Amino acid sequence: MSEYQYYEFLAVDRPLGKEDMAALRALSTRARITATSFTNHYNWGDFRGDPTRLMNRWFDLHLYFANWMSRRLMIRLPKRLINRDRLDTFLRDVNCVEIQTAGENVIIDIWHDYEPSEFTDDDDGTGWLGALAPLRADLLASDWRAFYLLWLMEAQTGTLENDEKEPLRGIGPLNGGLETFADFFHIDRDLVQAAAEESPYTSGDSLPTASTRVAAIAAIPDEEKTALLERLAAGDPHVMAEVRSRIQEALAPTTTEIQDRCRTVSALRARAAEICKERKADEAAQVEAKRQQREREAEKARRARLNILRLRGLAVWDEIENEIEKRNINGYERATDLLADLRVLAEEDNTSDAYSERLRALRSRHSRKTRFIEQLTKL
Repeated sequence: MSEYQYYEFLAVDRPLGKEDMAALRALSTRARITATSFTNHYNWGDFRGDPTRLMNRWFDLHLYFANWMSRRLMIRLPKRLINRDRLDTFLRDVNCVEIQTAGENVIIDIWHDYEPSEFTDDDDGTGWLGALAPLRADLLASDWRAFYLLWLMEAQTGTLENDEKEPLRGIGPLNGGLETFADFFHIDRDLVQAAAEESPYTSGDSLPTASTRVAAIAAIPDEEKTALLERLAAGDPHVMAEVRSRIQEALAPTTTEIQDRCRTVSALRARAAEICKERKADEAAQVEAKRQQREREAEKARRARLNILRLRGLAVWDEIENEIEKRNINGYERATDLLADLRVLAEEDNTSDAYSERLRALRSRHSRKTRFIEQLTKL
């Protein structure tokens, strides 16, 4: 397996200008560069640029993929929209994340190496960042469930204490971005399912509804609504995220409620073990059902074949003779297959004596054909 690295950057809030694209072209003559993206891959060598510097200057998202099982995701967010104290409740015990300040922004840098159960060249890194991109808007809207998944990675590796409580009351229901995030970083799917059985929303196990959104928006003071509309008219790309954040905060439970309702690491692991057992039992049942289906289909085909042979009568013995006279292994195998089917028919029709007599005569006529006699012995 050859060395392979894939780099992809996305600009979400501000497209690249001509000077920006020219500066990026100086870093790579073969990269695919558009007004919103920079993409390149390497089979040998490394990217000459520094991903952190590119994120500081131009981009809001970066994905790195290497076929030696290294994965990296960087997300740039406006600093004024991120509650660092809240962020720390998720990430204080997480070792695979670094938070960097870059002017008016913060960059969340996630890096993970994992040991695969098997190596494959099927994945070239493309498509991942597009599927992960919606998580940035979710984070800006105070949907912190991606950070919960990072915490869950530490629970998976065993670095967290058994009695430590989850930072949210679950992460359900999962959206596409969260599912992709868990897949990209190879977070145990049973542990993710266990976490997703509970929801962090006060509305129970569902996302905010239209009525709850309306109520949360109505609670915003009029002067703040006016300011938000003015910024929206001016083209501020973060207004929608801020409104969503207000809604999320309005529905979020209090800290006391979080602590009272949250599960421990040991409880999540125990539930994940139950899910794993149930999943394997279901997979085994599906495998068995497919095996039985194949057997039924094979038996149906066998009965159809036997019925055709019964209708052909003695002509089948002539075909057997013709196959033997070919004097090759394919002919011998075809002949013995037909003999095996005729034996079944003889047993069903109570004509085994006649069958045995014909078989002895056949063996005698072709006793010098050693390979055929070997096939008969197997029969």
